[in-house]
Amino acid sequence: MKIYCKNTAEYLSVLGGERIIDLVPRLSAELPFTPICAYVNNKTEDLCYPIFSPKQVEFLSSSSDTGKRVYMRSLCMLLYKAVTEVLPGITLRIDHTMAGGHFCRLTRGEDLVEPDDNIISEILTRMRALVDSDIQFKRHERLTTDVIEMYRKQGLDAKVNLLETLHELYTTYYRLGDIADGFYGPLVPSTGYLQHFDIRRYKNGFLLFVTSPAETEKMLAANPPGEKMYKAFTDQLRFNFMIRVRNVGDLNRAVQEKRTAGLINVAEAMHEKLIGQIASDIAQRRNEGGAGIVLVAGPSSSGKTTSTKRLAIHLATNLIVPKMISLDDYFVNRDETPRDETGDYDFESLYALDLKRLNSDLRRLLNGEEVNIPTYSFELGRRIEKEKPLRLDHNDVLLIEGIHGLNPQLTLSIHSDNIYKVYVSALTTLKIDNHNWISTSDNRLLRRIVRDYKYRRTSALESIRRWPSVRRGEEKWIFPFSENADATFNSSLIFELGVMKEYALPLLREVPRDNVAYAQAYRLMKLLSYFEPIPADQIPSTSLLREFLGGSSFNY
Repeated sequence: MKIYCKNTAEYLSVLGGERIIDLVPRLSAELPFTPICAYVNNKTEDLCYPIFSPKQVEFLSSSSDTGKRVYMRSLCMLLYKAVTEVLPGITLRIDHTMAGGHFCRLTRGEDLVEPDDNIISEILTRMRALVDSDIQFKRHERLTTDVIEMYRKQGLDAKVNLLETLHELYTTYYRLGDIADGFYGPLVPSTGYLQHFDIRRYKNGFLLFVTSPAETEKMLAANPPGEKMYKAFTDQLRFNFMIRVRNVGDLNRAVQEKRTAGLINVAEAMHEKLIGQIASDIAQRRNEGGAGIVLVAGPSSSGKTTSTKRLAIHLATNLIVPKMISLDDYFVNRDETPRDETGDYDFESLYALDLKRLNSDLRRLLNGEEVNIPTYSFELGRRIEKEKPLRLDHNDVLLIEGIHGLNPQLTLSIHSDNIYKVYVSALTTLKIDNHNWISTSDNRLLRRIVRDYKYRRTSALESIRRWPSVRRGEEKWIFPFSENADATFNSSLIFELGVMKEYALPLLREVPRDNVAYAQAYRLMKLLSYFEPIPADQIPSTSLLREFLGGSSFNY
């Protein structure tokens, strides 16, 4: 029997039942990295995957996006094992990503246990000892009823809650020594693969990093944890706790018990409250003579457009007249657009904008002059001049939506008192269970897949293919400036993936299995499989989610 190795573009003979990891020594001279996992027929599998029929195999390194996920999942199980040994009876909660790491908390029941330096040191020491022991992560599959009982004995109540709502006959899990845990993707073969990690105290918990201590120091110096991001996440976690929906199992029970209408109403009301608070703050500053310009920024599919429109309504209730322009109209002509490292036009770059013209127009508007706003033709690839006069009166504010709104270089010649900055992002806090979080990036990608198909007929394949480029642009041009915001609006909705499921699944199923993008499509389908579907007719027309689903009362 033969398998095709994509890395070396050759066929390899294998014995029935031989594992993928058994092939690695035969390829050591041709692979420039140590594999951490593999695509098998464009699905992510662990290296202990047994081969019983012809396959296409592509080995992946820990630096690949998929490899990073596998590494982090494995690191989380290593952390869980260390916590159970150092702090018996304590629950580990891995809440969300932050500052290049993952924010974790320790609890006893519902009570928070704040770790001191000694506890952090003990956990870290135990993790390193487990790595040195090179213990195998063993994959198993058993009747779900047996797995539920096993998890119940370990105190993994969130996992029990989830499995009881899914009604699957069999469940896959991993065992590390005497503990079991479940993840929605594969792990590394053994703890010895996990050579790079660090943990640091932060607030009432700690941050888990996939870096060496020296690298952590450099990273934290360049990108310290953001107070505003921490507050936005923490506020949402408190809200989740209040409405008793902290994980997917809780959400599924709400669906099964027909409680979603009330849940949706409360979540939507919280959005209105937050936007109203931002509008009141802007109005106060405007009445004091500042905040003539409001910049709304955030990553792709964060809901900036709807957030800006709703903000405009709330400003009006504060007797402030909102006027809007688009940064897109300030693009430079196509032949002047900077290019990225691949030679393609870099439309995400700050310097794809005519900053000189923008700053001139903004200064004149703040001085009470009338300005003719430019119009950019994407079809022609250049700016064209039309009659679009604009003037700001004393109770007007100019609303500008765009990804660069928080970058100080955008409005370099405008005094900071005249600018109010709003950061919009879907800071996802709903977890699958205490050890499996939902990536903010995955949430936004699903939004984008649904929206771009509906409004642009862009396939899920194309959206997935372009996503790494979008993410690189965000890492460079958006995330470093998030703490510059005067206000942060968390646009995530705790129920949204249950609604998105029925829209996204048909699109993801259309991704061809012979395309490498199928690995990501399959992973997203696996994520959505945990959710009970929520009917979209329960979503109000003013909801931010309507920007992606359609049926909004706003015009886009």
